[in-house]
Amino acid sequence: MLKIVTLGDERLTKRASLISDIDKMIVDLAEGMLEAMYTGKGVGLAGPQVGEMKRIFVCHVQDDEPRIFINPEVVETSQELVTYEEGCLSIPGIYADVVRPARVTIQAWNTRSKPFRLDAEGYLARVIQHELDHLNGVLFLDHLSEKKRQRLLKVYLKSTDNNAAPLRR
Repeated sequence: MLKIVTLGDERLTKRASLISDIDKMIVDLAEGMLEAMYTGKGVGLAGPQVGEMKRIFVCHVQDDEPRIFINPEVVETSQELVTYEEGCLSIPGIYADVVRPARVTIQAWNTRSKPFRLDAEGYLARVIQHELDHLNGVLFLDHLSEKKRQRLLKVYLKSTDNNAAPLRR
């Protein structure tokens, strides 16, 4: 079982590396990530969140199938923006409204080494953008004002008794 790393782990602030070969280890990683995501009762999970600095994420939103994205890239985002409350398995118990594009087109590879392209909107688009941020070392807190981010970090630190978590930017 993969362990989800939490705020304070430096890997959450680093850019993940491209995956050069989609082999059995990557397929096993993806399956383990789905299992960890389900255990954590989340809807998405990225490589860095399980300590793997690889450009891979998984997601499974209601009324959709489980999805695996390897070396994902955003092709296009809508100009229309929407606000929605987000949380994160790596920052348990903290939620905030985040503004993101309403739609996104992404291209990636699947576990059979086949490229694909996906046009997503609504909640799926939001989850994809949130997980892609993780691959670039960005947390949902980074989309907030400094004042709100600092307030939420204080709440998080108090709730976890974890003084090791950095007060980012």
